Amino acid sequence: MKPVFLKLTLGIVALAGVVGAQKAPNCAASLAELEQRFEIQRKMLADWAGLVRYGSENAELPKPKAGETRVVFLGDDITERWGEGKTPFFPDKPYFNRGISGQTTPQMLVRFRQDVIKLQPKVVVIQGGLNDIASLYEPITQQMTAENIASIVELAKANNIRVVLCSLTPINDAHKKQSSLRPFGKIIGTNGWLKDYAAASGSVYLDYYSAMAEGRNLKKELSDDGILPNDAGYAVMASLAEAAIAQALGKK
Repeated sequence: MKPVFLKLTLGIVALAGVVGAQKAPNCAASLAELEQRFEIQRKMLADWAGLVRYGSENAELPKPKAGETRVVFLGDDITERWGEGKTPFFPDKPYFNRGISGQTTPQMLVRFRQDVIKLQPKVVVIQGGLNDIASLYEPITQQMTAENIASIVELAKANNIRVVLCSLTPINDAHKKQSSLRPFGKIIGTNGWLKDYAAASGSVYLDYYSAMAEGRNLKKELSDDGILPNDAGYAVMASLAEAAIAQALGKK
């Protein structure tokens, strides 16, 4: 993006915020969401796939030690936020978080070689697709999501990395109407495909959805905003992930 156009865009966003604040005194939350979305777009223009995010960490990471069971978690907001609360991200284990907030499956596919293959893990835990449904950057069909996931899995298997393929997690509208961007039916439909593809590709299917849903809604006690897990939500996910990793490694 040219500097002049970027400045103009920033000016328009700032003006929109001022005008909105004048018309609606209680728009602080909406303005914060707008600023967050704009920051994601700014980063995307500079580094669409997010290759810079973990580039330095990957370069400094030594090769796995003999007998080390290294695991990489590849995903979006739900993966990246894991460990930010009181529940740590698998302490004292060679598990590496490579989640990036706001990412869609095409971005995850582009950075898969850098953020997963080069780390030489035994297992990769893949979670993505909720942002595809929301079409955060551009329209992405369910078929496109399926093709991206299939390409990621094929890359993993070609490099002798065992795959744990995660379901999408449920949502609820208790705090905000999350279903306006991520309809319940599309989440359920995508999970049906993920389960079938996991079986067809010889991957382990990690069913977060069934454990975290009440009906079709995310259990209220597992999230503070209706989409991102809280500490209780991540605690549920951690035990399920450990079991799926053991299954992928052929352990009981």
